[in-house]
Amino acid sequence: MNLEKFIEKNAPRNRIALLVIIDIFLITLSGFLALYIRYDFRFSQMDMRYVDYEILYLPVNLVVTLLLFVLFKLYRSVWRFASSTELLNVIGACSGSIILQIIGMGILEMRMPVSYYLMKYVLLIVGVGALRFAYRILRMLQEKRLFGGEKQKKNTMIVGGGEAGAMIIKEFQNSDYLNQRVCCVIDDNVSKQGKYLRGIKIMGGRQDIIRLAKELKIDEIIVAMPSAPQSEIRDILNICKETGCEMKVLPGLYQMIRGEVSISKLRKVEIEDLLGREPIRIRLDEIMDYVSGKVVLVTGGGGSIGSELCRQVAAHDPKQLIIFDIYENNAYDIQQELKRKFPELNLVVLIGSVRNTHRINSVFEKYRPDIVYHAAAHKHVPLMEDSPNESIKNNVFGTYKTAMAADRYGTKRFVLISTDKAVNPTNIMGASKRICEMVIQMMNRHSKTEFVAVRFGNVLGSNGSVIPLFKKQIEKGGPVTVTHPDIIRYFMTIPEAVSLVLQAGALAKGGEIFVLDMGEPVKILDLAENLIRLSGYKPYEDIDIEFTGLRPGEKLYEELLMSEEGLQETSNKLIHIGKPIEFDEEKFRKQLDALKKMADQDSDSIRQMVQEIVPTYTIKK
Repeated sequence: MNLEKFIEKNAPRNRIALLVIIDIFLITLSGFLALYIRYDFRFSQMDMRYVDYEILYLPVNLVVTLLLFVLFKLYRSVWRFASSTELLNVIGACSGSIILQIIGMGILEMRMPVSYYLMKYVLLIVGVGALRFAYRILRMLQEKRLFGGEKQKKNTMIVGGGEAGAMIIKEFQNSDYLNQRVCCVIDDNVSKQGKYLRGIKIMGGRQDIIRLAKELKIDEIIVAMPSAPQSEIRDILNICKETGCEMKVLPGLYQMIRGEVSISKLRKVEIEDLLGREPIRIRLDEIMDYVSGKVVLVTGGGGSIGSELCRQVAAHDPKQLIIFDIYENNAYDIQQELKRKFPELNLVVLIGSVRNTHRINSVFEKYRPDIVYHAAAHKHVPLMEDSPNESIKNNVFGTYKTAMAADRYGTKRFVLISTDKAVNPTNIMGASKRICEMVIQMMNRHSKTEFVAVRFGNVLGSNGSVIPLFKKQIEKGGPVTVTHPDIIRYFMTIPEAVSLVLQAGALAKGGEIFVLDMGEPVKILDLAENLIRLSGYKPYEDIDIEFTGLRPGEKLYEELLMSEEGLQETSNKLIHIGKPIEFDEEKFRKQLDALKKMADQDSDSIRQMVQEIVPTYTIKK
């Protein structure tokens, strides 16, 4: 056992020693063999003067050449993964050896034929290079011999003939464990087509993907275009999904810049990749100045939006982060995550309801938050249609009580998380959020606190969003349920939603309703079909789609802005400000009092009262 450990421990030294011995032999052999070739393989015709020169200079040549080999890292490279870099090192070391030999022998007046140097140069490169590339060559031959045997490889297409594509191919070629064989590369650059990328032919552009996938029997397509716009990625993915192949995509440009392009960074294509809108970019320095050193309170901090807000705030060095949530399990999960990621964070997690006046006031009195993100709300449209009074109690009066506490205890900024469903609402949830917007507009008129609202569309991956529902239905074999073939929605990712909220807080002057330019709306039917394809099935054949009819309070399309609000630009071209709609504040206060009484009494006529406050609210029969 001790002998085995000794051998294992000294294996690298033994390998280097063996390489040095073989190199000494190759350097010596290349010199004498070059002379032998110079004289047409006739020893009898050799000029013995040159042989003497070779013998006399050999010790110097060996020392210089071996030092050059060390300098060019020929004894430190992992030759099983040898590539063009290692080959260039071999050529560089051999070139240096020959050049220094010419100079040295010239100084010593040992004149040798020019042809001798040329032949020795070639022989040295071939010998030293072959020795070091032998392992890789043998391994490649072994893989070719085994291909088609026990380990069947996936035929893989790489889309993107740039540096990222080359690095992915290199990793496939160098790994003993990966099960892919790269068959072709796709690139729209016509000047690249017909050329080779690490030995793999660039066989065409995106228009050739479907044809080549069929001809080459491709199993997997990898999109390696980290610097391409999201719209271009979407177009290519839309083509790729027609092939029925498994699809993977390399993440963004920054991973490539940091040298993180590798097989481990590949991920399966998600439905977000097909939305075709560039992700929101925010100025982090602006956010950092705004949050850093502040006491920040996030209500509903355990929810999908609230928890992401907590993550982003925690990353920007707040003085203290307070999470306030009624659901203890959600609060516990985000607490444990933040403790793990940010051990130095001053984190407080409190359980309570925004509907409890005493509780919310005690929190503000004790912690005096500088910034409040109010994400606590009931958001599920169909559920709120069945419990309208609860929607009003939690959304409207939870917001009112939290806003009053912010005003009373000197909060600098209060950011309300609103929704596009507040625009011309057809459901009680949307109408309640519109009243919330009116509450913070009213509060802003009389308070030193800057009250703003942030309005955005559907959030992918949030609790209750359509994507998780579709995925569950697909996992069960279908059918996938869509309420209407023509229903459309605006979509954004959770990080985008939070980016907007953070940006709004930084830009806020008070009274604004911030609106995101969300690009083109997406048909839910297209979303369902795409998700079925991305899961490896064919819509209507493998997985059926059923239309269930619009749910109570549901619209065919959502709007981000009421016609009266207009738009004002901000420093971020994707973020706009809706002009506040004026309303009679005294009348509004009286309506709120009446609404509170009706909500507390669980009145059946609460929708009519809400419609009086929000005239654009349409009650569905």
